Amino acid sequence: MVGPRDYARVYRESAILTASPGQLVLMLFDGAIRSMALAHSAFERPKSDLRRIEIINRELLKAQAIFVELRGTLNHEAGGDFAKTMERLYSYYIRRLKQANLRKDFEALAEVEQLFRVVRDAWAEMLRTQDVEEASSLLAAK
Repeated sequence: MVGPRDYARVYRESAILTASPGQLVLMLFDGAIRSMALAHSAFERPKSDLRRIEIINRELLKAQAIFVELRGTLNHEAGGDFAKTMERLYSYYIRRLKQANLRKDFEALAEVEQLFRVVRDAWAEMLRTQDVEEASSLLAAK
């Protein structure tokens, strides 16, 4: 029997296969935001909740993996100073999320969430207002 989860999976797969490179980057940005939000809400659970630490760990590792992937796809030749800046930002986000996870430091997570949301929103606005191909070339795979 085909259920709602199957339809959602097919829709996501279709969206990924038909997305432009710039839209794929935005999807990764949204994935990082979603994982950080789930970790954020897990921090708010009672400390007696045994799943709290597991959820925080899992979601922060997911967000870190996304930032590692984004950092790895930067094209320094085409991106120049922009690529260098984004590499430093991604490295900082990864470092702070590791600290948040190891020390269960909510403030470190909140900082990355706030800073990265600005980057995500700026990227989304750029996609809306500029040529998608120009934006995508900045972060095209090597």
